[in-house]
Amino acid sequence: MMITMMNFLLTPHTIQPNTNLLKIKLSMAQNYEQIQALTEHVEREGRFLTDIEREVSRAVVGQKRMVDRLLIGLLADGHILLEGVPGLAKTTAVKAVAKSIAASFHRIQFTPDLLPADLVGTLIYNQREGSFQVKKGPLFAHFILADEINRAPAKVQSALLEAMQERQITIGEETYSLADPFLVLATQNPIEQEGTYPLPEAQVDRFMFKVVIDYPERTEELEILRRGDTSAVDTVQPVVKPEQISNARKLVDRIYVDEKVENYVLDIVTATRQPGRFGLEKLRDKIRYGASPRASIYLIKAGRSHAFLRKRGYVTPEDVRAIGFEVLRHRIMITFEAEADEITSDDIVRDIFDHIEVP
Repeated sequence: MMITMMNFLLTPHTIQPNTNLLKIKLSMAQNYEQIQALTEHVEREGRFLTDIEREVSRAVVGQKRMVDRLLIGLLADGHILLEGVPGLAKTTAVKAVAKSIAASFHRIQFTPDLLPADLVGTLIYNQREGSFQVKKGPLFAHFILADEINRAPAKVQSALLEAMQERQITIGEETYSLADPFLVLATQNPIEQEGTYPLPEAQVDRFMFKVVIDYPERTEELEILRRGDTSAVDTVQPVVKPEQISNARKLVDRIYVDEKVENYVLDIVTATRQPGRFGLEKLRDKIRYGASPRASIYLIKAGRSHAFLRKRGYVTPEDVRAIGFEVLRHRIMITFEAEADEITSDDIVRDIFDHIEVP
């Protein structure tokens, strides 16, 4: 690791070096001993991730990007929206991760007739004792799989919103804290729109990631074919305790982020709101609303988690770029002109990343 750190500080970077990059290297060199110790700590404490990946691979073939994003969201304490057609192992992956962590898991099938009490719980009158008792709902678990989340009405979405943002639930006059860690992993089908309710912008913004899942490679699908339709999740063994995740999150928060990387994040987010400031005049009529300040926070948090996953104690611009699409794609609202030109939010994010100078 000593050689790895010295290579980053003293040799050309994968991105074309410039003055800003040299300043980052100088800043890191001045904090070298602290960053080196932190990197070694990350290497030791991050070994459990290999165990999780091994167990998840028993149930899920391929889909490495999806599994990586699930782990990053877990480390960054951020909820994830999974979008993909049926049959791409979204539910299986979530179940496998939860089972490998020995955490409580509840799957909620969202339907148009779902009520808020079906999520949070309710008060039940006990005639024998003459008092009300709390019956907690399925949100009282470490992992929540909100299957087909866009099929539930607005009042149910609002009930879920408090749990996602505040990590607490109010039943009657009492407020209850949720489990730690607590993670909502929601799925939605991008094809079938009949009987669905668009997610409110406020709730979409609560998701750290929107992960778009694609079909597996041919070799991966061959392995799926050979495994058959057996319940592979049953073979997953718990290898991590929830307390280890909580401790890892504290370490993730300490990962070094240079000021130049912070400014790089701010430039990216600002470009979604004021593209003309960065020479992106062609995007002026394509963006209706840019990313919120929560995007800046999540780019840094997810960047730290990505670095942790790569066993580094410092964040590089590549960490930001690696998770940028998942953080930004659902926070940019495009105009009718963009839709007419068949331009998506992913296209806009790609233009911004290609244009903004990398430190």
